[in-house]
Amino acid sequence: MQKILVEGGNPLNGQVRISGAKNSAVALLPAAILADSTVTIEGLPRISDVGILGNLLEEIGGTVTWDDQTIHIDPSKMTAMPLPNGKVKKLRASYYFMGAMLGRFKKAVIGLPGGCHLGPRPIDQHIKGFEALGAQVTNEQGAIYLRANELRGARIYLDVVSVGATINIMLAAVKAKGKTIIENAAKEPEIIDVATILTSMGAKIKGAGTDVIRIEGCETLSGCTHTIIPDRIEAGTYTIMAAAQGEEVLIDNVIPQHLESVLAKLREMGISIEEGDEQLLIRPRKNIKSVDIKTLVHPGFPTDLQQPFTSLLTRATGTGVVTDTIYQARFKHIDELRRMNAKIKVEGGSAIVSGPVQLEGAKVKASDLRAGAALIIAGLMADGITEVTGIEHIERGYEHITDKLTSMGAKIWREEMSREEVEQFQNS
Repeated sequence: MQKILVEGGNPLNGQVRISGAKNSAVALLPAAILADSTVTIEGLPRISDVGILGNLLEEIGGTVTWDDQTIHIDPSKMTAMPLPNGKVKKLRASYYFMGAMLGRFKKAVIGLPGGCHLGPRPIDQHIKGFEALGAQVTNEQGAIYLRANELRGARIYLDVVSVGATINIMLAAVKAKGKTIIENAAKEPEIIDVATILTSMGAKIKGAGTDVIRIEGCETLSGCTHTIIPDRIEAGTYTIMAAAQGEEVLIDNVIPQHLESVLAKLREMGISIEEGDEQLLIRPRKNIKSVDIKTLVHPGFPTDLQQPFTSLLTRATGTGVVTDTIYQARFKHIDELRRMNAKIKVEGGSAIVSGPVQLEGAKVKASDLRAGAALIIAGLMADGITEVTGIEHIERGYEHITDKLTSMGAKIWREEMSREEVEQFQNS
């Protein structure tokens, strides 16, 4: 096992290129199941979640070949094999196999999904959608069984705005008979990306990116070539890093409109941001003022950037209140930031951050993906060396993070953990 070490206090300068969107990739790969010929997806991030999905596609009979950041998936010989718990347990987005396999084979058996521990992420809205389309859904021995004689279009109202349910219902509905209408649909850019690949396959989808999506079912879908959108969460993370410890940083391969809520908050703090076509130029100031943030569904402030933003607030003057309305359990990074001298207290569903404080290097543990990013940001600002364990979470969503930061002047590296450290980590 490895750990990441960060020597704080080194300014970031230069350019960083953003990888393809993790939250798109985990839906685009299962979407390939619906085609009857080869699907090529370009610009994928080389992260552990994407590798696991590629393996799962092979397990059900797909032929998968990689060419750097491009994947070629031939789904023609795939079968409705049950997907075991092992690899499925490792990532939350394995549930997209439900919608894709149901759409193609009219049946699926999927182990209950895993991923980061962020509290309950119920899949009841997914199941409600599948049932409305005509599927029977049962939970047997820790696996979800989906069965349908045929799928028929339906009008589906989501009680909760859910990205996962919106995408999963789209995947199941594109080959259903007749018209499906998804109301109160999520509006994230990743949903538009999935709709784009399905449309390229021949699906008829209108309204992706709005709260009403209309789908006219098709009998067959064919292979296509698709280029993934840039990762707005990775872009937001590096933008926050630049605000925290940068002098002049250019973020390349980013769609600024995807980050409007975050950029507005950074500007409110006094940080200079220039927008180009696919670039952001960040020039932070020494003195920044604190702000309040409240996470909301898109286009509100993204829950995935709440933890990194909390680290930035420790160097701002004043008191900032961070409220997460999406995942209340997303405050596990706060105890770790406190070890680094942060002044943060949690009251109900909010964290109150007082600053500015000089963070101190410490031994900390990443409990989930975005907590890991928050701790690296804290390490960049801290006095001394910060040791971050639990980096397998970070590798789920950030491609080559140590290399990217090193190229901008950060002192960050990996080391093997000693046997004692591994035992301590596993028992903590």
